[in-house]
Amino acid sequence: MSELAALDLNLLVVLDALLAERHVTRAAARVGMTQPACSHALGRLRRALGDPLLVRGARGAMLLTPRAEALGPGLRAALQGLATALRGEAQFDPATARRRFRIAAGDYAELVLLPPLLSILAREAPGIDVWMVPLSLTREGVVAQLASGAADVAIGPPRGSWPDGLHMRALFEERFRCVLRRGHPAARGRLSLDRYCGLSHLLVTPRGTPGSFVDDALAALGRSRRVAAAVPHFLVAPHVIAATDLVATLGARIVDATAAPLGLSVLPPPIELASFSFSLIWHRRTQNDQAHRWLRDQVVKAAS
Repeated sequence: MSELAALDLNLLVVLDALLAERHVTRAAARVGMTQPACSHALGRLRRALGDPLLVRGARGAMLLTPRAEALGPGLRAALQGLATALRGEAQFDPATARRRFRIAAGDYAELVLLPPLLSILAREAPGIDVWMVPLSLTREGVVAQLASGAADVAIGPPRGSWPDGLHMRALFEERFRCVLRRGHPAARGRLSLDRYCGLSHLLVTPRGTPGSFVDDALAALGRSRRVAAAVPHFLVAPHVIAATDLVATLGARIVDATAAPLGLSVLPPPIELASFSFSLIWHRRTQNDQAHRWLRDQVVKAAS
């Protein structure tokens, strides 16, 4: 590498053109420079390499010296390799690719997105593996997961604005539904606000802290509820409801997936609750990577 440090690497492009054309004027045109500039570059190459490289033969034809003949193939291969490296990765082909992606998500997003995503991969990219990893419960943690490469993408609530360096794309909106065990007295007829507030509730709180969309909406009406039990995982909640007299207010997709198998009664909430959303989040370092772009498109397709 010490030889390269003392050489203007632009001269190697000129040398490649000179060896191919064996003519200063044509070599100059090939690399987009003037004939005098190309002649000057040839002089610098001769001094740097200690060899005339091209010499004039009969009737003005330029001939390659043995050193120039030996340099040609290796120089061409090196420049082609450098051009390939500067262009970036090879074309990504999902049908033949063999690699693993890590997706950070909670159990809610896993239930909603993983089955359709895996179906897509089995059909279009059988060599692609997906490993789900736990989604950090803090914004800072999610940023660290994506910046470090611990996760290729994250799926979760938007959590407000993300810092520079992260990109976000909406995946789906979700509405709330109430679930009770089948045969629960409150499951008969309409669920009034008074009856709803009088029931014992199950709260899903991934962070283990009190408060929720429901509690905020009740507080706005001057009402409250008793949270008799709390769990950190959404998929546990329907099973708890099926075996108790508690009521839970859950996202519609969780309810749709579990109500029939567990024999749950489904009712609309007695208060107006805003919808909530899930987004796909990724780091700018993977923004232009072909494979990562393809993965993000498949997650969006699965969400639809």
